[in-house]
Amino acid sequence: MSIHIITDSASDISASERENLTVLPMTITFGETEYQDGVTLTHRQFYEMLVESDSLPVTSQIPPFIFEEAMGRIVENGDTAIVVTISGKLSGTWQSAMTAAAAFGDSVYVVDSENVTIGEHILVNYAFELIDRGMNAAEIVAELNLAKKRIHLVALLDTLEYLKKGGRVSSAVAFAAGVLSIKPVIAIQDGEVVMLGKARGSKQANNLIAEQIQKAGSIDFSMPYLLGYTGLSDALIQKYIEDNAPLWKNETDRLPVGSVGGTIGTHTGPGAIAVAWFSK
Repeated sequence: MSIHIITDSASDISASERENLTVLPMTITFGETEYQDGVTLTHRQFYEMLVESDSLPVTSQIPPFIFEEAMGRIVENGDTAIVVTISGKLSGTWQSAMTAAAAFGDSVYVVDSENVTIGEHILVNYAFELIDRGMNAAEIVAELNLAKKRIHLVALLDTLEYLKKGGRVSSAVAFAAGVLSIKPVIAIQDGEVVMLGKARGSKQANNLIAEQIQKAGSIDFSMPYLLGYTGLSDALIQKYIEDNAPLWKNETDRLPVGSVGGTIGTHTGPGAIAVAWFSK
């Protein structure tokens, strides 16, 4: 019997990373056309369409029957499934997974990552580390539920325009932020999006991110960590890495970087950068 991980595409992890990984796509709708995140719509295609669209696309949670099909295939082979989902406070996907898992008893476990994109991604990476150590499913789930409380995700947005389109901020606030070059810094805390501050210019914003890393108790480099970016180019995140080298130059010689897809990119827009890590 082996342990298989199921996650959703909001984690921005590729199904090709492990044989025992299944990534179920969220649905992204532009106008009347539906796409499967990461399957029929690549990250690059999403941002090309996003910048040309006058209105925001709509993202939809994964329904229970999709989870049930994936779980069923694993259980039929005599294996166990651990499902890691996007924060239950931000999407109904966790509830869908719970509904589907009820039919499989102790063969399926569900973990609410209480996070999104690269924050969810590093929890999945940690799950695979625990599998490789030989832990059983119940032990892994217990450890994931403890460790997820140590995950921090901090992001710098380039614009408030997409939050305005989604009704999260007013047009007046978005316009003033653009005129003043104000860049919002946000985080995921207790499974929800919180505003940490509004920095004037990228340099001040980068300093604010560095402050948040130090405030969290610094990065545990023995655990998975990841940086992410939205849009068509990774130039901004590479510049951030260069400017903040003192944070990790004596700790690691490799900083993994991933692209953030449409599920989260719908709300942040292009030009955002993010850091996700486990605190010590």
